[in-house]
Order: sequence, then structure tokens, then C-alpha cells
Amino acid sequence: MRRVVLWGAPVLAVLIALGLYWFQPWKLFTSKTVNETAPVVVVAAPSSSTSQPPPGAAVLVGQGTLITHEHATSGTAQLVRLPDGRLQLVLRDLSTSDGPDLHVWLTDQAVIEGSAGWRVFDDGRHVELGKLKGTKGTQVYDVPAGVTPDQLKSVTIWCVRFAVSFGAASLS
Repeated sequence: MRRVVLWGAPVLAVLIALGLYWFQPWKLFTSKTVNETAPVVVVAAPSSSTSQPPPGAAVLVGQGTLITHEHATSGTAQLVRLPDGRLQLVLRDLSTSDGPDLHVWLTDQAVIEGSAGWRVFDDGRHVELGKLKGTKGTQVYDVPAGVTPDQLKSVTIWCVRFAVSFGAASLS
């Protein structure tokens, strides 16, 4: 019996340490608010080739409302074209849970509500925009050069460690 205790206690301690590292349960109780300056956005008229946006304004290319997947998520995702031609993704009024290894992806996958949509975003093409900067607020992410809006139709807050979407939005 003493031998079991001598070997069991260290093994149990190692297993607990590995579990804490992998799942990071304290992140259920943490959050970080980030409020970056987002570009001023105008909605482009679909067939008006002569009207130009005001100087310094970004044109809305796609927009959608974030829905909940693995964790409660809300806010608005906007894909915008800046006056200099670059693309940015703006997450406005984001609210989600903290988690291990969260990233923002643009993807070619359709957003599916409910648990059926949790794991679809790594099935096709995705573009990594970076680590999630915070769990609340307004955040701006640069889209890499060469990515065109018609290639990608959704955005997800993706947990790389567990290959699951915390929340997602269709960009239409």
C-alpha cells in the first residue's frame, strides 16, 4: 500500500499539472477588453460607379453578426476596404469567453448554427489574422495582401488547441 502512495501521488500531481496546462480552466473567469480605433465605414452603393466614398472613409465589403458556437459570443464582424486599398476585419462590440490559443480566421466555410458548426472552419481554406487580442471590445485585424473578399465568406474565433469555433459570422 505504501508503494502505491509513493508512486501514485507524484503521478497524480503530474496528471493534474498537465490537465491544468492543457485546459487552462482559469480562463473561464478571465477577460480582457480591447478597444482599438476602427476605421469610419460607409456602405458602398451596389451600382453607383460615379459616387465615391468620403475622403478617409473605409468601404464596407461584408458584414455579419457573430453567433455562439462552443462559447457564448456576440458582436459584429465587418470586412472593410481602406482608402489605400488594404482590407481589414473589424470586430465591433465583441463579447466572448477567454480560452487557450484563440485566433481570428477568415474562412471559405459557411456558418452553421449549433454544435454542427463548431468544427467546420478548418475543413477548407482559412486565413489566419492573428491571435484574438481580447474577449471584449472593438478590435481591428489586417487582412494579408492578396486575399480577395470573394474567396472568403465567414470569420471565426477559432480555438487552435481544441479545433473548435467559439463563435462565427457570415460576411455578406
